[in-house]
Amino acid sequence: MSGHSHYATTKRQKELKDNARGQVFSKLSRAITIAAKGGADPDANFKLRIAIEKAREASMPKENIDRAISKASSGGELEEVLYEGFAPGGAAVLVEVATDNRNRTNAEIKNLFEKNGGKMGNPGSVSFNFAPKGLLVIKKTASDDDLLKLIDLGAEDFEDVGEELEIYVEPNKLNEMQKKLTENSFQVTSAELMQKPINFSDVTPDKSAQVTQFLENFDNHDDVQKVFTNANF
Repeated sequence: MSGHSHYATTKRQKELKDNARGQVFSKLSRAITIAAKGGADPDANFKLRIAIEKAREASMPKENIDRAISKASSGGELEEVLYEGFAPGGAAVLVEVATDNRNRTNAEIKNLFEKNGGKMGNPGSVSFNFAPKGLLVIKKTASDDDLLKLIDLGAEDFEDVGEELEIYVEPNKLNEMQKKLTENSFQVTSAELMQKPINFSDVTPDKSAQVTQFLENFDNHDDVQKVFTNANF
């Protein structure tokens, strides 16, 4: 098992607690619309399925999902943008957004970096330290053979996060692994595409609260879809 960012788990748990909020539905709608637009992305259909599954997990009404899909063909200007930078103390941060006004979002994201002790970087400044992965979260069982079984099924890596296990696979194996896990009686609670840190940056105890708040400020921005960091708390 590799190093792990505590913030990733904390953020996911917070999303589960807050998934009835209108802001979460808005973010999910944008993710569905972006995925439905597809374009030249060969994984567009897969990403759309993942986005719809996340919306259903959050109890998003079907009419909201259908409306988000319809927006993809309405000629809207919604686009994906990736921002890179550094948290206080130097940990790397990736911020994925879906915006209909890039100039506005550029200014707001830069402001979130700089007014809170971080620094926005140039494209490529930190993304080299992340690898695209598929992430599946399963409920732990009482069996001591779970980890061996996961390896046999093709898990590249996994993390024990209390009552759950986080399993990492290549992005194009996410759908296949989810099916295998279900067929082998594992309860899959979440499946998504993410950016996994290759190397971690330790956060000192005196910086922990500041860095956590710094990252949460991005999560609370309406345009932000996902935040990834190599901060190790």
